[in-house]
Amino acid sequence: MTDHVADYRDRGYTIVRGLFSARELAAIGAAVDEVFAEGVAHGRGFRQGNLSYTVVDGPDGAPHVPMVQWPSYHNAVLDAVRRDNRWVGLLEPLIGRDIKQIINQLHWKLADRSGDFAWHQDAKSRRPASAYRNLATSYVQTGLAIDPHNRGSGGMRFIPRSHSRGMLALDTAASLGRSPEDAALEAAGLSPDAQVDLILDPGDVALWSPYLVHASGTNTSDHLRRLYINGYVRAADCDRGEWTFRDGAAVPLGKEQALVHYEALRQRPEPHFT
Repeated sequence: MTDHVADYRDRGYTIVRGLFSARELAAIGAAVDEVFAEGVAHGRGFRQGNLSYTVVDGPDGAPHVPMVQWPSYHNAVLDAVRRDNRWVGLLEPLIGRDIKQIINQLHWKLADRSGDFAWHQDAKSRRPASAYRNLATSYVQTGLAIDPHNRGSGGMRFIPRSHSRGMLALDTAASLGRSPEDAALEAAGLSPDAQVDLILDPGDVALWSPYLVHASGTNTSDHLRRLYINGYVRAADCDRGEWTFRDGAAVPLGKEQALVHYEALRQRPEPHFT
């Protein structure tokens, strides 16, 4: 068992330092900025199949893009990152070499603005439950830091070992936009004192369990905080998602999008505002 695997299984998360170089990060960051500009240009929520731009009014009234789902369908740089062979080395000891992907997201937090995310578990979003088997051992969430990721920049906070408790009765309704509250942890039998900040430098990667309780706060820094999230699952335990690796070899996206979370994919795949 490698160190990152033991760490992941014990704490519910692990950190891999410097997985992507500064040179790679420059290209990735430029691609992330292109996607942000696309969302701003749309001016409001926009979807084309699984590709979805969340667009809201920023504090100055201009469009802000807090999240985009599945930008890899049309951005070659981001697509290459999610299928990079380095992921196989990290994921194989956890979920094997036949891997699908059900999360491909970019997240932005504006400097000195809101964007909080209340305490929650990612497992709550794996619906329908019948499509995601053995969730505790078959799914790994990953986050690549494009910018410094810490408490000051609105970075994530984890409750170590909370993944061992399974699904908890957290009040997760409308988590986005709600600040992390100690009372929510206490109601679920967790101590607020247990929380730790996820501290990542650009190029670092975090891996965490779908049952790990986590949240994030306001970005009080003077810079934008960008995070590239990719969620991987053992193919045999998931009926949805895009194939990413077959026997460890990268799989390109096909001409037809796979069913992931957008239930109306077959009925309304065309571009439309949301």
